[in-house]
Amino acid sequence: MAREIQRGANSVPDVEATLWQIPETLPSRILEKMKAPEKADDVAEIRPEQLLEADGFIFGFPSRFGVMAAQCKAFFDATGGIWATQALAGKPAGIFWSTGFHGGGQELTALTAITQLAHHGMLYVPLGYTFGSGMYEMEQVKGGSPYGAGTYAADGSRQPTQLELDQAFHQGKYVAQITKKLKI
Repeated sequence: MAREIQRGANSVPDVEATLWQIPETLPSRILEKMKAPEKADDVAEIRPEQLLEADGFIFGFPSRFGVMAAQCKAFFDATGGIWATQALAGKPAGIFWSTGFHGGGQELTALTAITQLAHHGMLYVPLGYTFGSGMYEMEQVKGGSPYGAGTYAADGSRQPTQLELDQAFHQGKYVAQITKKLKI
């Protein structure tokens, strides 16, 4: 999903989207028991101060118990110094996610993540229904909502469908276009 978001953002002229991952906070033995996938070795870990370099954001969250995973929350908790200066205020930000199943927090993950953006003064950019007919798909399992793109990961073995990837690409392009319009 993240790579499709990036691809969509990079399809906008004069936009260069960078893919980052947040630091892992769980011990490896716990990750093994959870059957967590390996982190991509071609994606660097981000430090909070690197947020200052971006004109806009699209944050991706795995859901745990209906909210963003603790690792994501820990990353935002580490941005207190940036929050104190409101250096991210006015920067647009979108959200996408993966959940285990239908009751796993598709919209709740987004709604609870918005609080992080609001405290920083970021401008939340929802997907709305801009994805068109793909938003109304009922013939196949599809994650996502007007809050952003999403997928169902099941036990971690399910990969996003082409429709979910198309929605992710659209969100990347959509948020990048808005970010470009707002850049002063």
